Amino acid sequence: MMRREGGNGILDAEPLVQGAAVSNGFMPSAEPLSLRTLGRPAFLMSLPLWLSADEPNNVLMEAMDNRLVNRRKATAQFLELYRFIASRAVVYLLPSRPGLQDQPYVANLGVVLPHLERETVVVSRFRSPPRVGEAAVGAAFFRLFDFDVRLPPRSFRREELFFEGEADLKHVRGNLYVGAHGLRTSETALHWFAKTFGMEIIPYPIIDDHLYHLDCCLLFLNEEEVLLSRKKTTPEALRAIERRCNIVDATVENVRSGMTNGLMLGNHLLCDSPIEDFGRHHPWYPSEKRKIAKLEKICADRGLELRIFNLSEFLKSGAALSCLIMRLNKERPVTSF
Repeated sequence: MMRREGGNGILDAEPLVQGAAVSNGFMPSAEPLSLRTLGRPAFLMSLPLWLSADEPNNVLMEAMDNRLVNRRKATAQFLELYRFIASRAVVYLLPSRPGLQDQPYVANLGVVLPHLERETVVVSRFRSPPRVGEAAVGAAFFRLFDFDVRLPPRSFRREELFFEGEADLKHVRGNLYVGAHGLRTSETALHWFAKTFGMEIIPYPIIDDHLYHLDCCLLFLNEEEVLLSRKKTTPEALRAIERRCNIVDATVENVRSGMTNGLMLGNHLLCDSPIEDFGRHHPWYPSEKRKIAKLEKICADRGLELRIFNLSEFLKSGAALSCLIMRLNKERPVTSF
């Protein structure tokens, strides 16, 4: 289906109402647009100008012998991903702040809550010490929009509260979410979200230190299907998810190699793999081949197109594709195939 765009590259304006004034060649719109009513996805990203892996804050980083980041190469890899997303969505760039080594990983910066009537973003309260300074930068940025910007309290019900963004809290549909806890985000945070914003949250305990955020554990392909590893999901969480969604099972190897750290963008599934840097005898080569083959089948069965990006410099932070993107609205496939 062909989609018409206005001559200025944005959505067509409202039809001209009789008697309405025309200024500078633009027709007045009956209502102002917002990110929610834009009709296309909107995301936040941040250039890796100050990216480093000097302070390890996950088990993958701690196991690496060489974490020296080539920022020029990282920027080139980032821009390839950015160009693809920006050709299909609106992408805002969060200004880079010196000294914030993990700032490009905006999936941890906060979460937009699409079930609320007012556009609302909750900024993270980081557990990881190198990341604490990111919250103030993010809150100031979001206040430039028409968001209701909310900051979680330090504690809730006399327990300390930590929250690390969209990477740990995934919207399913309506007021239903899945929320991780146990490693970065505290269970207290999920209770606070449920009470404060009228959410129903399926708790998802993190049981593998290598899968330290929810996006390392699962990926919603649409509102009815979720990709996850049954073996890395507790029986209680698995039963709760199965009552509401169809599960596409992944192996432990699949999720540990970043299969669920992807992004659904229209009819594309985006994921990353450094396989082009590997020879056939590299120890990671077989698992990457199996990951890509599994994703290709998932896409073929659903009429999706798979796009693979090389983000090898970001692997030095223990990061993958989904870490680089924060959703600012809700635009994704809503039906299963």
